[in-house]
Amino acid sequence: MITLKTKYNIISATLFKHVLFWVCVFLYFMFTSDLTYFKSGYIQLFHSTCKIVIPQIITAYICLFVLVPRFLNTKRLTLFLVWLVILLIAMFVLYTALHMYFYEPKYYQFYSDIEKEYAERTFWERVTNFSVLLSKSIKFLTPTALLLMSRFYKNQQKYLKLNEQKKTAELTALKHQLNPHFLFNTLNNLYALALKKADETPEVIEKLSDILDYMLYRCNDTFVPLKKEIELIENYLSLEKVRYGKRVQISFEENINQDVKIAPLLLLTFIENAFKHGVSQELKKAFITIKINIEDNRIIFNIENSKPNANANVENNTKHRIGLKNIKKQLELLYTDNYFLDIQNTKNSYTVTLKLLAK
Repeated sequence: MITLKTKYNIISATLFKHVLFWVCVFLYFMFTSDLTYFKSGYIQLFHSTCKIVIPQIITAYICLFVLVPRFLNTKRLTLFLVWLVILLIAMFVLYTALHMYFYEPKYYQFYSDIEKEYAERTFWERVTNFSVLLSKSIKFLTPTALLLMSRFYKNQQKYLKLNEQKKTAELTALKHQLNPHFLFNTLNNLYALALKKADETPEVIEKLSDILDYMLYRCNDTFVPLKKEIELIENYLSLEKVRYGKRVQISFEENINQDVKIAPLLLLTFIENAFKHGVSQELKKAFITIKINIEDNRIIFNIENSKPNANANVENNTKHRIGLKNIKKQLELLYTDNYFLDIQNTKNSYTVTLKLLAK
């Protein structure tokens, strides 16, 4: 919750920035104007600057707090333009009034002949001069444009920050869903071996320990070395070989000759699904073929597994697999358009090809 003191600090900081901005605008006019044009010196230059900065301030804040939120942000562009023109005309009238009734009486004596000739014009003649209106309108709008650009940049930075926080939160949530899913499958392996009192049980515990150590402490970065992921896959395959024995033929080929990074646990999900849906339900001998290599700075992952004859509804089941849903979401968040995913579901096999831009 934002406290009253925090709100006060935010308002004070914002007010200070705006005051500083207008001081800079005022000083810009003061230091870029030719002083020889002002016969009465700096006081005349000061009053001349005031009559242009005052309409600029009014224009800026009416646009920022009225016209933009009420019309431009609600996509009523025509009304925004109409009211903007009305505002500029009103500011030109104000400028003309300040010039005619405040500035001229003070400095008429310093006017040149051309300026004195212009001073003879009536108020109506001055406010209906379109060319002067246009030139002054550009001056009125210049600070407004700068403030709008500053606000847009600030909003974009805020949006990018919120989007990054959202992405991080989503990825964290997806990993929290994935890790228990993996752990559940692996503990099933260990449970089956323990029931049989198999000699391989200590080896399985050691492999499981390595896997959990990696998943809990070594894969918290957005991208991790691909070689570490391959070690994770090898440990996982060792556990599955112990569990299924001769029921499954596993082929794993990797050709990685450079140090590249990948989002953690992406590839493991496909391998888990291959065992869960292609091996665990197969009564006869199943097969899983895995290949990982790098071509043209892209990581290419291919996995093919046999499909059990008894699972006629496997295509519908895959749509509801938690792992695949998570993996697709992570790909969208981390790789956006820099990935290719192809899933081939045939009568006898299930093939996944994933291509990722190497990090």
